[in-house]
Amino acid sequence: MKTKKHIIILALSIFSYLNITAQINTDQVMRIGQNALYFEDYMLSIQYFNQVIQAKPYLAKPYFFRGIAKYNLEDYKGAEEDASIALEHNPFITDAYELRGVARQNQGKHREAIDDYTKALELLPHNRGIQFNKALAQEEIKDYKNAEKTYEQLLSSHPGFDNGYIGRAKLRLATGDTINAISDLNKALEINKNATNAYVLRADIAIKSKKDFQSALNDMNEAIKLQPQYAGFFINRAFLRYNLDDYFGAMADYDYAIQLEPLNSVALFNRGLLRAEVHDNDKAIDDFTKVLTLNSNDYKALYNRAVLYKDTHDFKKALDDINKVIDAYPSFAGAYFLRYDINRLSGNMHSAEKDYNKSMALAKKPIEKSNNSSDETTIEETEPQEVVANRFTSLLTIENETDVKEEYNNNSIRGRVQDRNMNIEAEPMFALSYYSSPTQLKENTYYIKEADELNATRILRFLLMVTNHEPQLTDENDIKRHFESIEYYNSYIATHEPRAIDYFGRAMDFITIHNYKSALTDLDRAITLTPDFTLGYLMRAIARYKNMEVERIACDTDNDDATKSPQFGLEKARLDMNMIMADLDQVIKLSPRMAIAHYNKGCLMIANQDYTSALSAFTTAIELKPDFGEAYYNRGYVYLKLGNKDNGISDLSKAGELGIIPSYNLLKRMSR
Repeated sequence: MKTKKHIIILALSIFSYLNITAQINTDQVMRIGQNALYFEDYMLSIQYFNQVIQAKPYLAKPYFFRGIAKYNLEDYKGAEEDASIALEHNPFITDAYELRGVARQNQGKHREAIDDYTKALELLPHNRGIQFNKALAQEEIKDYKNAEKTYEQLLSSHPGFDNGYIGRAKLRLATGDTINAISDLNKALEINKNATNAYVLRADIAIKSKKDFQSALNDMNEAIKLQPQYAGFFINRAFLRYNLDDYFGAMADYDYAIQLEPLNSVALFNRGLLRAEVHDNDKAIDDFTKVLTLNSNDYKALYNRAVLYKDTHDFKKALDDINKVIDAYPSFAGAYFLRYDINRLSGNMHSAEKDYNKSMALAKKPIEKSNNSSDETTIEETEPQEVVANRFTSLLTIENETDVKEEYNNNSIRGRVQDRNMNIEAEPMFALSYYSSPTQLKENTYYIKEADELNATRILRFLLMVTNHEPQLTDENDIKRHFESIEYYNSYIATHEPRAIDYFGRAMDFITIHNYKSALTDLDRAITLTPDFTLGYLMRAIARYKNMEVERIACDTDNDDATKSPQFGLEKARLDMNMIMADLDQVIKLSPRMAIAHYNKGCLMIANQDYTSALSAFTTAIELKPDFGEAYYNRGYVYLKLGNKDNGISDLSKAGELGIIPSYNLLKRMSR
């Protein structure tokens, strides 16, 4: 039994050891921070970089990496400041110029961003992202001549960059060069048939230059296949269908847009106009009322509702609405004529005559800008009466999402970033976690018998959950809890007989804060103490896989280190894969009916490009758990990889039915 004196000496030794390691382990803390950054845990990564900055404030990289985290949290000012400090410490970090440029661009500081891109291009003259961003910034300040030159250099170096052609097409449209803009869009689609913005821009050109509604409709159909959840595309397709006399198609599109976005005022207004056109007055009034609930000063909706109230003989409400329009647009002849008609029908002939005369007097005068108007129907100084009248009664379109956004996706520093055009990839492995991310379609996490039994003992400090999409830690208190939990285990393990569960519990905390090497050390100890620890093998496989991913990034970025050469990285990855597979096989041996273990094995085989074995693993997982949506999705994904479209579509359909949302995007693409 330890005496009090021994415990005090032990505690002092631990404290001394922690102090020493704190002084020399900034490299390790940096690496763990980069791990967190790679896995998009931006708040957590900032905490790690803060520790490095506190210990060694003269280093450039922790400021740079913290700036990346802030950028991803849309703290553009903070990202700019951190990049500036990094450059003060080391003016040769090219990526810091790029980061600061993009951060400035997002704040509208386009000239300063151009300066940063110019400096970065001195060091990396053919960098695609930097050239592209510079061209966008030049276009923003209307420096069209130099933007054209930058695009020329970009596409000369990167002729297969579809977004470069789309960006240049927008530039050419801004300068009125429609023919060459179309040529660029056609080239972009030749390179990438899934370039949504190219279809949308080409549709806009077809409408504005030639009123070619059919060609525009064909392109909008393609855009909708690629982004079926964007309400704006349905609104704009409805406009095209209406102009092609497809009333029912237009109405269906407005209905679906409202289903996607119930508070979309443009869709509600347009549906109201269509309903009014076929004299479905009550429903049209309901749509305009919803628009006015969202914006009480929407004068287009007030005007059209006044017309409908007049037609349904609700003259008091009609007058209330048209009076508000006249207050905002006192020189709008059409509004006085409508009020004349309302007064005439209600028997108020004296007021009707005054409004008629006022309307006739204004009819030949342009409408002057009103200071009272606060909705989107603004008047540019003066405009003809018929132009404004047409605006009050015409279908609206919305600005299509064709903004060609600046790029900042350097994989060596930013990690996994969702592509704007959804990246087609398999669903990831399942793991134990202290956090989960249920969706509206999948509110409950999955079940693992061994995890449920361990939770029932309450021996761990937090409850285990099963998830394959662990959420980011965004609450500083959550982050702090896990550092405190690690300290608790440090103290407990140092003063008690070691138990597998304690090492496992600390490993789970390490995994939560992305310290995979420390987690692996603890999981090795847990398995040594308890060789049949099923969950230990499961989580060691997960920790190894995640550590392998971050080491691959380190191999890409630290080429100056001979031990991190590409050949070394490939050999190490092969050994890691073998160890991960061995752990998963051991999980299956200990718990053969754990569907998630078979599923994870299938995911690993996809990574190894062993698609035939992956099919077998996912099939076993589905046999054990017939409602395993992710397994159906991944098996469908593998079938498509192998060219078996029929089986792939069947599995994706089932996965969608079971709540796996990406299934529908992939199904849309397969129907092209």
